[in-house]
Amino acid sequence: MTEEGGAALREYRRKRHFARTPEPQGEVAPERRGGDRTFVVQKHAASRLHYDFRLELEGVLKSWAVPKGPSLDPADKRLAMHVEDHPLEYGSFEGVIPKGEYGGGTVMLWDRGTWRPEGDPHRAYRAGNLKFTLEGEKLRGGWALVRIRDRRQARDDERSWLLVKHDDAEAKPSDRYRVVEAQPDSVATGRTLDAIAAARDRVWHSNRSDQAEEVRISVADISGVRPAPLLRFVPPQLATLVRRPPTGDAWLHEMKFDGYRILARLEEGRVTLLSRNGREWTGQFPGVVDSVRGLPAHTALLDGEVAVVAPDGRTSFQALQNYMSGGHRDGLIYMVFDLLHLDGQDLTGSRLEDRKAAVARLLGPRGEEPGVLRYSDHVVGSGAEFFAEACRLGLEGAVSKRRDAPYRSTRGSDWVKTKCVKRQEVVIGGYTDPEGSRLGIGALLAGLYEQGRLVYVGKVGTGFTARTLQMLHRRLEPLARPTSPFATRPTGVVRPHWVEPRLVAEVAFGEWTADGRMRHPSFQGLREDKPADQVVREQPVPMEPVDPAAPASRKRERAAPARSRTPQSTRTRPDRPERAR
Repeated sequence: MTEEGGAALREYRRKRHFARTPEPQGEVAPERRGGDRTFVVQKHAASRLHYDFRLELEGVLKSWAVPKGPSLDPADKRLAMHVEDHPLEYGSFEGVIPKGEYGGGTVMLWDRGTWRPEGDPHRAYRAGNLKFTLEGEKLRGGWALVRIRDRRQARDDERSWLLVKHDDAEAKPSDRYRVVEAQPDSVATGRTLDAIAAARDRVWHSNRSDQAEEVRISVADISGVRPAPLLRFVPPQLATLVRRPPTGDAWLHEMKFDGYRILARLEEGRVTLLSRNGREWTGQFPGVVDSVRGLPAHTALLDGEVAVVAPDGRTSFQALQNYMSGGHRDGLIYMVFDLLHLDGQDLTGSRLEDRKAAVARLLGPRGEEPGVLRYSDHVVGSGAEFFAEACRLGLEGAVSKRRDAPYRSTRGSDWVKTKCVKRQEVVIGGYTDPEGSRLGIGALLAGLYEQGRLVYVGKVGTGFTARTLQMLHRRLEPLARPTSPFATRPTGVVRPHWVEPRLVAEVAFGEWTADGRMRHPSFQGLREDKPADQVVREQPVPMEPVDPAAPASRKRERAAPARSRTPQSTRTRPDRPERAR
């Protein structure tokens, strides 16, 4: 922590009476070394409406007041007045500052995410030329904060800066799109400024709370638990595809979610979200980050699925893709179905049923109620009936797990999945031109790897929106190559555009044809969490009978991250469809 950082909040605290304002008093946090830092933009209706742009640096939020708000047009150089540093806790503040207090008015959490500096951010900040990349819900791509000279003074005016958007794929001309007008509402609650003012509440979470301390739970009495430090990442356990669910009371069954597998790591108030192959996704789901941060634990490692719930109670991968691209913001949930670590205790050697009981206790009432965090409930036994009901409700399928099994970082027979509809990840090796009124692309040319060769499996021409077609064209055009990446040239394809096989898509389809093609494939979305060279044909394996009297092996295994997507379960029980969210 720098000397400036140690006194960074002095001015912030001097201006505020914390007995009369809901704003957090806060402390200077330890400097984050490497990795992405947080940023927020708060829409502030004080004496005049403005936008507070804040970047995490030196353990605080460096802050600039932007009167007109950010613009995605590189030609717009927005004045940004440097103001006092704010504590990191301020980054989740949304509410009303009482009239008569400093900054009195309504504060909205307008955008949030992570930022990545170009070069040394400390040196760039002091030089007055800070360049960075934003990964937010509304603001993305390259940006710069540049200090400007006040010509009326002999020296630089330290407070006057410009906020400028770089000319990149995320830039948009202001005569066609103004982000502050197109997306005016809160990313935390979806409320308008008027709704926040009318509610007169505050929505912010400190890293620690007295209430959290009072309800902290212990898992030391669970069999198989052992003291251990919190690991940065544990490769997730994966389910094997089978034709029909297992029978008998040795198994419990969960609904299969259609989303992204995410491990949530909590360490002393800092939350990191990790994909199934260990990539950091913290910036993609800030609502999940806020919810996990509020759990009553010092350290924890949760396993679950991030998904978007449609109004009919089903999860939709396409809706999740829309959410991540800045579309409709409602319905995001994190279904938690396992707990691998809690407050210095490793639970991976414990029985699944005991781990799930610990999840339920950790989440408490929030896991039962509408909100981001949900507990993934289950049914013991009756696998065939459970699966049939899941299919009747139009869900993706079921995941069945050995009740007494430890957590294994591999794909095996303790977790199996059964699908109501056929889904398959494919590698995009090319595309065709659009026809008629369609823009962007016509169809995707899809393949799978077999013995190291990319084999063509069909043309995907449905399931797209106009926005998706143009997004795919932007993503695929830079990957152009002169020759086909497929082992054999696809037949019946006119004037194809070949691309490097790097992007992975998920498709739904009717069946496999005799020559290994997908019948009637429909695009569901891009998969950002799996390397293309790991995409193979997924075929169900025979399900061997399990003797309930024979306990699952306690052998601890650690394997490489999985080679296939394993979305998991839901809170919904088949006999209680009204709870499907």
